[in-house]
Amino acid sequence: MLPLATFAASAAVGVGKNLLNTLAKTDANTMDTAKSTASVKARKTADDFEKMFLEDSLEKLTQSEGTEGPMGENGTGGGVWRSMMTKEYANAIVKTGGVGISNQVYSEMMRMQEAGNGR
Repeated sequence: MLPLATFAASAAVGVGKNLLNTLAKTDANTMDTAKSTASVKARKTADDFEKMFLEDSLEKLTQSEGTEGPMGENGTGGGVWRSMMTKEYANAIVKTGGVGISNQVYSEMMRMQEAGNGR
């Protein structure tokens, strides 16, 4: 397990609490539907979190000093191009399974949901 995955799971605690509050307001008759919906929302949130984390990491990785090479500023469009490139790289990484952050965040959110339903 990556040490970053544990960090990412901890960072998602606030998102999980909001999800728990939403589920707590759900009527008992619709609890199964809400669990399914919550699971889908939690998965999307976890994937979005991993994507954001990877975008930020890749942005820092591709920063360069100077203007030479494909990662240089190359005028006013270089920074925009690099930003779009890192966003697409992050999307591609998440679509192919990611680096494990999403799964850890999702597991933590589901654990929190179950703990909240046990009250």
